[in-house]
Amino acid sequence: MGSSFAVRQIGWIARFTSCSLSGSVLCPRCHQPPLCLTRRLCSSAADNIPHNQEPRVELSLRGLLDMGFTDTQAEHIYDTVGKSRGESTAKHTLSTLSALIVLGLNPSSVLKLLEKCPELYSIKEAQLQQRIANLRKLGLVEGSLQRVVAHHPQILTMKVKKINSTVMFLKEKCLFTSQQVTDILRDSPTIIQEDMAQIQYKFQYVYFRMGVKQAEMVKSRLFRFTLDEVRNRHCFLERRGLFETPDKKGQTTIVNPKLGSILNVDQDMFVTQVAKATLEEYDVFQRLIAREYQEEEHLTDFDSISDDDEAVEEEDRNKGKMGYMKRKKKLPHET
Repeated sequence: MGSSFAVRQIGWIARFTSCSLSGSVLCPRCHQPPLCLTRRLCSSAADNIPHNQEPRVELSLRGLLDMGFTDTQAEHIYDTVGKSRGESTAKHTLSTLSALIVLGLNPSSVLKLLEKCPELYSIKEAQLQQRIANLRKLGLVEGSLQRVVAHHPQILTMKVKKINSTVMFLKEKCLFTSQQVTDILRDSPTIIQEDMAQIQYKFQYVYFRMGVKQAEMVKSRLFRFTLDEVRNRHCFLERRGLFETPDKKGQTTIVNPKLGSILNVDQDMFVTQVAKATLEEYDVFQRLIAREYQEEEHLTDFDSISDDDEAVEEEDRNKGKMGYMKRKKKLPHET
């Protein structure tokens, strides 16, 4: 009974605000009643809605303007949500926008985030707040947190479990300290979306082949670069006699360039200043080494198949000649 009364009262308010208000009361920009008046009119109706039923919050141009968006920005968001994302997304949009603004981002920055990562439109407020709180717990303080979100808003679409599992992996498998992991998240937030096997391979390559410790990896922002970028530059220096893998005592016969000076420069500077070569030489090298990697992968796949065949044959020999012959008859290439 109370619920139906509340619905009728809200319907009356809608008719009243659309038909009974004079033109001088309506907002000249969006032709809707002022927000303060709307809130006064809706307050009594909202009080009559049962506690187990949430009041319906609709996306409106007026609400977006009150958040600080310009006319153009508000219309862009309204049209994007209304035309391409449907009602299920619209109900989350206001709370998502509010959470991002409360985070400290201005309306222009929020709009850029939504353009870079439209998935944010459909995230529930509770999920968004949980993920933001988790990032703070991992050490991303004010300033750093906003920069990370602005640079890589996709981090807010990742589940807390996924982020925390990557953090534990960096600590347990790569032996980074908690502060180093925080620095990695701040400087290279895309690591959250990388495959852990690739992260480990890149870490082990730099640690064992190049002899670089964790502190220098973090300082040089290693995880901003792909494995191919790291490997190509390292191998080019190595083959030109400008880089040596340290021995067991960590010593070399030459002074290796720092990881930062290898990675944190553009290609022209790396080739001419660090490698003392020409761009043509490096271009030819990259094509040749790409071919080498393809051949290595092919051989690795072939060896893996061969190892599997040898294991099968060893198992068959242990079971006797009859078992081996029966299994051989079932091999796909002989059927």
